[in-house]
Amino acid sequence: MRLPVNDPVALAGVTAAFERYERALNENDVAVLNELFLEAPHTVRYGVAEQLYGYAEIAGFRAARDAADLRRELTRLVITTYGLDFATASCEYRRLASGRRGRQMQTWLRTDAGWKVAAAHVSLLPA
Repeated sequence: MRLPVNDPVALAGVTAAFERYERALNENDVAVLNELFLEAPHTVRYGVAEQLYGYAEIAGFRAARDAADLRRELTRLVITTYGLDFATASCEYRRLASGRRGRQMQTWLRTDAGWKVAAAHVSLLPA
């Protein structure tokens, strides 16, 4: 069986979830950021200086993180769905305060509670 790529309904749903994530990130809305991550022990987030395994570690990191220089603008974004329940979001960004450039990749899974990030990787490019 071949999965449809970029089904319009699936693409619209995950794009809306990604946009909600992006707003929450820029506003440091920790509750929404936590809500959009899959609450499971196998959820993974690799960050600029941290490797987080499981929802509890990710939520703990967000609660303690310094919010300085979080705001950013996206410079490129590619969202692709595979079937109706799986998607990736890949973006490049520029942090507004420092001008630092970075990359982010997320794996999204559609659950009964909506689209959730099951894995993420964030990195900054060398200055």
